[in-house]
Amino acid sequence: MNYRTLGGTGITVSAHCLGTMMFGHVGNPDHDDCARILHTALEGGINFVDTADMYSDGESEEIVGKALHGRRDDVVLATKVHFPVGGEGPNRGGNSRRWIVRAVEESLRRLRTDWIDLYQVHRPDHTTDVEETLSVLGDLVRQGKIRAFGCSSFPVEDILEAHYVAERRGLPRFRTEQPPYSLLGRGVERSVLPTCQRLGMGVLTWSPLAWSPLAWGVLSGRYRAGEPVDLTSGRPALNPGRFDPALPENAAKLAATEKLAQLADELGCSLPDLAIAFVVAHPAVTSVILGPRTMAQLESSLKGASLVLDDETMDRIDEIVPPGKDQYHVDAAWSPASLTDVARRRRPLAERAAA
Repeated sequence: MNYRTLGGTGITVSAHCLGTMMFGHVGNPDHDDCARILHTALEGGINFVDTADMYSDGESEEIVGKALHGRRDDVVLATKVHFPVGGEGPNRGGNSRRWIVRAVEESLRRLRTDWIDLYQVHRPDHTTDVEETLSVLGDLVRQGKIRAFGCSSFPVEDILEAHYVAERRGLPRFRTEQPPYSLLGRGVERSVLPTCQRLGMGVLTWSPLAWSPLAWGVLSGRYRAGEPVDLTSGRPALNPGRFDPALPENAAKLAATEKLAQLADELGCSLPDLAIAFVVAHPAVTSVILGPRTMAQLESSLKGASLVLDDETMDRIDEIVPPGKDQYHVDAAWSPASLTDVARRRRPLAERAAA
């Protein structure tokens, strides 16, 4: 296992991070089995564990907390805040001081720890000034409840705004970003990854609702061009539109996957091995998040962790999926208000008519 420094934090983390989104009733409800997966990851050299308060509504954090009993000092532990957890209400979520102060205490309780190594803002919140968010996160660092903080799935303009505000106001800044990135989702190569490099931010990568970084499971090799897809079970049931081969976008995605699978065969590795090695090879990436649901998935990932892709292989990947191109919509869990709020895209009718 290789190790890298997480941005400018001075914290050393493994190049592969154990993601625990599948721990709990959403993925694997067997707490003991999840603990065995975590312990096997640690024995395989992984020292970085990523979770979130909203994964299985807090259950993932509880599983991780129990599994790390007696081993907490050996692990760099990351979690996230933003989404509503444990009930409904207008103030039970977001990036406000009010919610973050409460949410961090709940995460500390579930994780059975006195501190969190990396506390990440799970999504942007344009109803809260980023100055407010940076201020409360800085307070938590001074209180010793967190060691560093970062953001997740922030568009480049929000990353830059946060950096600018921190500099102008003398506030601590985001030290990491966690963007979606895979062989089929290379859009972040255009601006997010280069910006993180320029700002000295650590980068953890994920892939939406997948055994990361397998692009919704497509890069697991389970879904192939020309073969029928059962849209009533598994990941296809969660979002049939991402798997229906009749849709042009999915047909193109499966065609690219077929070529990538052929390349993996020539290299003598699996398609998941190729997918993971590709992400690790980017100079901006600190650690790639593996999100196994089963022990077999973890063992497969660890087996391919030592794979290194040469320049010829990287060139062939660029021919199949051009740099900076997304073969699927990667912003599955969040879309900016500038797109979802019609009022931000259209002038009032009376104003348009007057013009």
